[in-house]
Amino acid sequence: MKPVRVVALWWVLLLVSRLGATRKGSPEEASFYYGTFPLGFSWGVGSSAFQTEGAWDQDGKGPSIWDAFTHSGKGRVLGDETADVACDGYYKVQEDIVLLRELHVSHYRFSLSWPRLLPTGVRADKVNKRGIKFYSDFIDALLKSNITPVVTLHHWDLPQLLQVKYGGWQNVSMVSYFGDYADLCFEAFGDRVKHWITFSDPRTMAEKGYETGRHAPGLQLHGTGLYKAAHHIIKAHAQAWHSYNSTWRSKQRGLVGISLNCDWGEPMDISSPKDIEAAERYLQFCLGWFANPIYAGDYPQVMKDRIRKKSAEQGLDMSRLPVFSLQEKGYIKGTSDFLGLGHFTTRYITERNYPSRQGPSYQNDRDLVELVDPNWPDLGSKWLYSVPWGFRRLLHFAQTQYGNPPIYVTENGASQILHCMQLCDEWRIQYLKGYINEMLKAIKDGANIKGYTSWSLLDKFEWEKGYSDRYGFYYVVFNNRNKPRYPKASVQYYKKIITANGFPNSREVESWYRKALETCSINNQMLAADYYLTTQELPKKLSVWNSHTS
Repeated sequence: MKPVRVVALWWVLLLVSRLGATRKGSPEEASFYYGTFPLGFSWGVGSSAFQTEGAWDQDGKGPSIWDAFTHSGKGRVLGDETADVACDGYYKVQEDIVLLRELHVSHYRFSLSWPRLLPTGVRADKVNKRGIKFYSDFIDALLKSNITPVVTLHHWDLPQLLQVKYGGWQNVSMVSYFGDYADLCFEAFGDRVKHWITFSDPRTMAEKGYETGRHAPGLQLHGTGLYKAAHHIIKAHAQAWHSYNSTWRSKQRGLVGISLNCDWGEPMDISSPKDIEAAERYLQFCLGWFANPIYAGDYPQVMKDRIRKKSAEQGLDMSRLPVFSLQEKGYIKGTSDFLGLGHFTTRYITERNYPSRQGPSYQNDRDLVELVDPNWPDLGSKWLYSVPWGFRRLLHFAQTQYGNPPIYVTENGASQILHCMQLCDEWRIQYLKGYINEMLKAIKDGANIKGYTSWSLLDKFEWEKGYSDRYGFYYVVFNNRNKPRYPKASVQYYKKIITANGFPNSREVESWYRKALETCSINNQMLAADYYLTTQELPKKLSVWNSHTS
């Protein structure tokens, strides 16, 4: 028996014994756990700069790869939408802080725009003082409202000039440019920011940006580009952590981590060693790809073995997976003060052998298929199903695999059903209730979870999906020039969870649901009136325009 199979089988036995073997059928309430989170547990919501700020070319900001991607006119984004204005968050800081206060969150996770601070991406070229002032004022406003800033340095919006001149994350020079940018941020904001995230979901950034081309910069370097990009991202993360550790930590006393997103992979057949092995492989190619170098010094063994074998079968002299030197392994290992974990859904995993002659690709390297259960609640998105029990299993995997690190859940949420305008988002309430309760069970079982960030504060630009998917607690009317925000029912529900620090008893939790749905009907009437006024304004504008041109 192969060593990896022993490891994978051990995982399944552990999870089945500790978490229960039932995978479907029992009512949610039968296994619901009433209790509270540890004292000091941090509740928050999140967003990212490119998805919300707008002001894409204002106040000295340089272009990002996503500006170039959305402006290309090649149909890369649904409806050819851009984030030029997005939620207009750059000009609505005070308004959005009122929303954060309304939610009663203790922290807000947001990202800095690299090209807003360094228009060319290079610190030696120019630092945009207006960008520094914008974020400095924003951080001050959060702290004045007793909201802790949790700051992401890079959430996918690489300065376009670094892409044009160097090839972006394909080039090792990004490591030093990112290091200079990180140092600038530590220097400018580190006296007030104590929680730093270097990269947000770098796996998606690498896979969709350099493998499938569905994200900026839109490259399709199959089976090579994503591994090279990830290699440089991991090195850049480590360099930023070491810089903080050696230069800033003693003065600022903050924490630096990374945010890694991964769905849970459950073996389709728990009696099949091949499916068990495939599920383990799924997790290692997803979470382990970045977490293993940071916590153990190198890529997961199964990644190294698989990609080396496939590369040889494809006639290559070397593995397509880059290699860390001994010095680099030692430098990278241990470079995280906490593990940021993003999670949305679950997949069943079964083995499928893809012939190497099909050519190199991430999918070919993994040799597996992802499946969903048709009985899982469908939230309207093609990929996101509500499977709360998978969250608990992923948290246990991270807890045991990486030595029980402090974990901050950095992204978790549900998108709104497509083309649905109403604010009574019962499905999001059920999603929140189920997933947060599974997190509470994981803490009860020993996981060291310090905080939770629900995704997201506002509806916003959703990358290649444009504005079609809505993850926000607050509904944004994008076709209204003022981008008004309206609270969904889930605002009231999440606020109750935060105030109670968990789920005190069944009667109280049931009352939260009823009260949340009562408030949303009033807000729905206001939203409908807003839409009516917006649609009435359009013919008036056209009429005025026609009178001027006739």
